[in-house]
Amino acid sequence: MSASGRCVEYTVRQAAWLLGVPRSTVSGAIRRGRLRVVWRRGRLVVPAPVVVRLLGGGR
Repeated sequence: MSASGRCVEYTVRQAAWLLGVPRSTVSGAIRRGRLRVVWRRGRLVVPAPVVVRLLGGGR
């Protein structure tokens, strides 16, 4: 979370919930290289701008 209180990254589970798809769909997209992720504290997270773009807010 940033200083402004907004999430700057989401777990795979959180991203799936926000996108309205199963976690397995997000995991599959990550494996195929279709969804950008980064490692943070030993786990994969999806940057918030990626989720926003997929939701149609980054046009």
